[in-house]
Amino acid sequence: MKILDRYILITYLKTFFSVFIILMFIFVLQTIWLYISELAGKDLDVWIIMKFLWYFAPKMMPLVLPLTILVTSLMVFGSFSENYEFAAMKSTGISLQRAMGSVMAFILLLSIVAYFFANSVIPYSEYKWQNLRRNIQQFQPSMVIAEGQFSQIGDMFNIKVENKSGNRGQFLEDIVIHKKNEKRPNGNFTVIIANNGELTSKEGSNTLSLILKDGNYYEDIQTTKTADQKKEPFAKSYFEEYAINIDLTALNNRDIDKDNKVENQSMYNISELRSEIDSLSNSYTYDLQSYTKNMYYRSGLEKFVVDGEDDIKEKPITTPISTNSILDIFKPAEKLQIVKLALNNTKGTLQTVEAKKVEFKAKTKQLNKNEIALHEKYTFGVACIILFFVGAPLGAIIRKGGMGLPMVIAILLFLTYHFIGIFAKNSAEDGTLAPFIAAWLNTAIMLPLGIWLTYRATTDQGIFDFDSFVQRIGRLFGIIIKKKKTEGVAPDSIT
Repeated sequence: MKILDRYILITYLKTFFSVFIILMFIFVLQTIWLYISELAGKDLDVWIIMKFLWYFAPKMMPLVLPLTILVTSLMVFGSFSENYEFAAMKSTGISLQRAMGSVMAFILLLSIVAYFFANSVIPYSEYKWQNLRRNIQQFQPSMVIAEGQFSQIGDMFNIKVENKSGNRGQFLEDIVIHKKNEKRPNGNFTVIIANNGELTSKEGSNTLSLILKDGNYYEDIQTTKTADQKKEPFAKSYFEEYAINIDLTALNNRDIDKDNKVENQSMYNISELRSEIDSLSNSYTYDLQSYTKNMYYRSGLEKFVVDGEDDIKEKPITTPISTNSILDIFKPAEKLQIVKLALNNTKGTLQTVEAKKVEFKAKTKQLNKNEIALHEKYTFGVACIILFFVGAPLGAIIRKGGMGLPMVIAILLFLTYHFIGIFAKNSAEDGTLAPFIAAWLNTAIMLPLGIWLTYRATTDQGIFDFDSFVQRIGRLFGIIIKKKKTEGVAPDSIT
């Protein structure tokens, strides 16, 4: 490797790793802020939190790595132009493409690594992160109880609270508890309502005590006699203080590294995604065909299909009766019966169609998500290459290095790139846009921009040539004035 190539590559790598560490640190802080409610107040060990962030970090690579390449390219090549290093290279006959050669080789290698990283590391880390997140949610009972919704504690209790307070969330307000019956676990026959309460537990104990204050106890009494069941017997009582002991043996014995049965498209590699897409596609096609046949049979049209010409000849030919409606050939009582039957069939069919519409929409959305995830495995590596060819020539054109203007331009470009991708994927999930187009749209938009910027930089042209623009406008007005003169209109009359 020549001295110049080594110098450019080392300069680029130094800036690259510095920017990568800074951006990763920023995204890690954003992750902590996003999931602080799931991590705080659970007495988690530091290594568990570090493991949580370690498993989540690969998920951020499709954002951090392309942005790092864009920012680094702008900063490094902008600094070379600002310090007239590119001018010195060009004076010795070294073109911009030749100067970018060593960095281009590094970016190409990095894009290949990014492809394998997206195919292997990200699915594995996503699976481990989802498992760890689910295990952490069950790590401390007081944190399992969420505000404003029912949360299951143990096997027998569903608890809903409006507000929680205290350093461990132990003080509860506006409590509603549904307690299951051991003999009939499928029903909620006991309801307990209290104004406030407190969760208490001794250190090392597997029993959680819920002390309820100022509430009511309702219970539906279950009887075996039909006559008593019609009376709907129940018991109601008021209490000033009521204690419920909940066995937490199952909760306290949870393994933080336990593998749960969780899966989504982010946890699959390319081969698994292809298999899943084929399976979903075949299942969707089969369900659609089955539903179509079912609706056809329900309509009764197959009864009117005549097989063979012999059957047609055997049917007697009668003179058709002239009627305004087919119902006129039936008696009044039969008419009413036919209309009711038709209305019931129509209502049932419409309800079935609406239900199937929701079902098919969900299946289509899941299929589109899998297709998008498949194409994202390829776009990750390609985006690294294209954003380099956007940032490097743009830095050479603007001739400004450092963390100021290049950082602002890089963030604006990347936000544009990122938001186009988000909007396209959201459109593809509901079928508005094809998944292939949605996954590649932002990259396809950046590709001509990179080609144009590279051309402008290699030909020593700016992004916008104001003098050339003014000259073209002047020529345009000159043509208009000349045309007016030939038509007999004085130039001074032109406004």
